[in-house]
Amino acid sequence: MKLAMIGFGQAGGKVVDKFLEYDKRTGSEIVRAAAAVNTAKADLMGLEHIPESQRVLIGQSRVKGHGVGADNELGAEIAEEDIDEVQGAIDSIPVHEVDAFLVVAGLGGGTGSGGAPVLAKHLKRIYTEPVYGLGILPGSDEGGIYTLNAARSFQTFVREVDNLLVFDNDAWRKTGESVQGGYEQINDEIVRRFGILFGAGEVKEGQEVAESVVDSSEIINTLSGGGVSTVGYAEEEVEETSSGGLLSRLRNGEENDELDTAHTTNRITSLVRKAALGRLTLPCEIEGSERALLVLAGPPEYLNRKGIERGRKWLEEQTGSMEVRGGDYPYRGSGFVASVILLAGVTNVPRIKELQQVAIEAQDNLEEIREESEENLESLVDDDEDELESLF
Repeated sequence: MKLAMIGFGQAGGKVVDKFLEYDKRTGSEIVRAAAAVNTAKADLMGLEHIPESQRVLIGQSRVKGHGVGADNELGAEIAEEDIDEVQGAIDSIPVHEVDAFLVVAGLGGGTGSGGAPVLAKHLKRIYTEPVYGLGILPGSDEGGIYTLNAARSFQTFVREVDNLLVFDNDAWRKTGESVQGGYEQINDEIVRRFGILFGAGEVKEGQEVAESVVDSSEIINTLSGGGVSTVGYAEEEVEETSSGGLLSRLRNGEENDELDTAHTTNRITSLVRKAALGRLTLPCEIEGSERALLVLAGPPEYLNRKGIERGRKWLEEQTGSMEVRGGDYPYRGSGFVASVILLAGVTNVPRIKELQQVAIEAQDNLEEIREESEENLESLVDDDEDELESLF
């Protein structure tokens, strides 16, 4: 799948930068074009792989390149005012070669959480290609203002995109981890999952063709219908032989294709279960998912149609969905077999309900604090009975 990726804000820019690095390292060629948009000049300068000509600094007249200070209302205003500057970078994207747009943003800050929904709305108005969002939720320990930003941005963003893929930092940050190290790890996790998902179906010259091809239309159909999506992932290291044959401990030097097939099928089924029931990018109950897509990636000798079909049927039973697509992605030299599951249209998401509840409380508290602050200031200034005359 060929994507035009636009990173909005600090987190969005870093993730898109990481996608480009992944593309160069794996040769997957998912990112057909990339851009980064920010109100903070320093964040744009810190990017390594996005071309400088595709880094757009907005809001210079208002914030002078210093960011919006976690004010996502200001972030949204600036994005609307300077949308023509953003469009200037998009104009250089060969849209006829792109399957979809992906707008990536952290939802807790100011620039990304405010600007990403504005950009998504703008892109949908102009282009016929699908516009997807990849929204990153802040950890619950990051503070009330970030939770409030995320809740407001989430409900706006999900309405403006064709589908919102969500990654929840709260489920991935390890205790005692440094902030920098934590975000590096999280960005790696995001790119690995979505890299395999969007890379499926891309066949280069001399590369094996999948038995059951997953192409961009399968992904688009799974994401159609809007709503929220989450991705599950599981992998297992394997050894590849130079002859391409299967190294199986069960063989014991004897040729036993039937045993190998059964072993491969069981391994695939196990990986599918681990991916669906393990740590999702957005933890949720998988039952009730409207649509799902299963991709098995790895050396071709470790993939078989029977295992994928069995995994797909199991996923149908677990989700209760009749729309479960599946296929393989031959990936020679990977050193692992990976199962990636895209669950679209999920509704039973405790984290989102909790986020909205905490945000409502934070909003009420902020209003109380503001009112109290105004009263305190008045009592401080007007405390003296002998009134002083104001200068003007």
